[in-house]
Amino acid sequence: MSVEIWWNPNFRKFTALLNSMKNLVLACLLVIATGASAQQAEVIKFDRLRSLLEEKGEKVLIINFWATWCAPCVKELPLFEAITAKNDPSINVTLVSLDFVDEIKKVNTFISRRKIRSQVLLLDEIDYNSWIDRVEETWGGAIPATLFLNQRTGQRKFVGRELKDGELEEVIASLTNQ
Repeated sequence: MSVEIWWNPNFRKFTALLNSMKNLVLACLLVIATGASAQQAEVIKFDRLRSLLEEKGEKVLIINFWATWCAPCVKELPLFEAITAKNDPSINVTLVSLDFVDEIKKVNTFISRRKIRSQVLLLDEIDYNSWIDRVEETWGGAIPATLFLNQRTGQRKFVGRELKDGELEEVIASLTNQ
């Protein structure tokens, strides 16, 4: 009886269909396991960051400097993610990681594990003294640090410490209520 089933053309079609489905399921599992659909940090040099700071437009830019090893930085990330989740087209959140570029896998794993939706840039500039003053003259280099920039008015606000709950919205309101 098994010989008859094996040679049956419908059985061969059914077997081929099962194999196709098995391959599709395996491909989906591979995508999930590798995080292929997850966001990845973009490695940039300071020139790219400077162009972001100089861009003209109608948005309020929020640029947060952080690192995966910085506990206060990690603690405040949900505040930025809450702003991103609102999908307000007048606000753009960018998280600038100061982790070393050779730790990109660690940063991408962090992004994936935390389900970070904000844009993440990894700044590949280890000589911090060469660029910190060009971001903000008063910044000593400590993180977390956040620069708020109203592109339309040019008004800036810099916060060189961890932001507390509600503070982010207050700064945004102060920049948009002109």
